[in-house]
Amino acid sequence: MSGPITILVDADACPVKDEIYKVAWRYEVQVKVVSNSRLRVPEHPLIERVVVSDGFDAADDWIAEAATPRSVVVTSDILLADRALKAGAIVLAPTGKPFTLASIGPAIATRAIMADLRAGMSAETNGGMGGPPPFSKADRSAFLQALDTALVKLKRG
Repeated sequence: MSGPITILVDADACPVKDEIYKVAWRYEVQVKVVSNSRLRVPEHPLIERVVVSDGFDAADDWIAEAATPRSVVVTSDILLADRALKAGAIVLAPTGKPFTLASIGPAIATRAIMADLRAGMSAETNGGMGGPPPFSKADRSAFLQALDTALVKLKRG
């Protein structure tokens, strides 16, 4: 494999952007921070802000097209993770959980079941279903370790 290693960040709701920058600087890896709106990013030659249209899935489409076997994609979006895996990228959730070709099918199925359950619930009661658990220090630590491992793997080829 040739070409530069790149970290592609699905940035609109990413809680680990600062961690990504620090690891990228340590490994001298380019980061593309992709969002639908202008986000603040550090002024640094390795960090590039990519603002896409506010069209549905515009950021996901950009990331999926840019993903290569030399990319690490950071996203919590299961459908984007699937597209990036098919492009050969390493894909990490902000919690550090890797998406793999073996795990993505069940994750997509679970997502569909949960969407059906939410759609069937009354808007007033919300069925007692909340969102994901709060982001923790352990999640942040797991993410840092997973990103470090992914970059070492890509650097070794």
